[in-house]
Amino acid sequence: MKQAIWISYDLGIRGDYEGIYTWLDEQGALECGDSIAFLKYEFSEDLIESLKKDIERSVDVTKKTRIYVIWRDTESKKMTGRFILGTRQASPWTGYAGGEEKLADEEI
Repeated sequence: MKQAIWISYDLGIRGDYEGIYTWLDEQGALECGDSIAFLKYEFSEDLIESLKKDIERSVDVTKKTRIYVIWRDTESKKMTGRFILGTRQASPWTGYAGGEEKLADEEI
C-alpha cells in the first residue's frame, strides 16, 4: 500500500543529515521548504511503525532527533500528524498573541 505523507525533520546541529537525505532521495521525496518533504511511502502493515523502523535503519538517531509525519487517516479521512521520533518543544512564538497554545494534531 502507498500513502502520501509529509515529513518534517529536525536532527540538531550534528545530526545525520546525510542519512536522512539518502533515505529521502531513495523514496523519491520532494522538497517542500526547510526540513520538510513530501513523498508516497510504500508499506505493508502499520504506516507509522513501518516508517519509524525504516528511518531508524537509515539514519543515526540521537536524543535530539525529531521527526514529525503528517498524513490522511484512511478510516476517518482527516489529516493527522504525529512525532515518530522525539517530542514537541515549546513554540518560539508562544506568548506573542497572548492566548493558549493549541496542541491538537488532528484536523478539526
